[in-house]
Amino acid sequence: MTTFPRLIQHLKLATALSLLSSVAAFAANTGDDAQARARYRQDMADCNSGKSQQSLTSCRLESRNALAEALRGGLNDNGAAYKQNALKRCGAYQGAERTDCESRMGRDSNLEGSVGGGGILRSSITIVPAN
Repeated sequence: MTTFPRLIQHLKLATALSLLSSVAAFAANTGDDAQARARYRQDMADCNSGKSQQSLTSCRLESRNALAEALRGGLNDNGAAYKQNALKRCGAYQGAERTDCESRMGRDSNLEGSVGGGGILRSSITIVPAN
């Protein structure tokens, strides 16, 4: 049977552990929050300088929305969703064409153009031995 002083000791220990884990979580979020706010400041600077190729109103709205989503933790997949979506584009191909498409979506491809200019052209060179 647990005595009352022993119960109090367990409650103190549980409270201390809870506080420590809360502080650790807060510290991790503070780093992410600072990074999100720094990104927001850079986005707003791009908006105000005209680099964004969007209207000023749209650019500022998107920057605010991105900051809010980042602060909620919704943008922390390290680009996994973007990479997955890029590979889905290769689903229309089979065999070697699909493999080539997937390599172009990776880092081994040459990029030309821009979204603002109408599109991005991805290219890569595949050497095929002569028969």
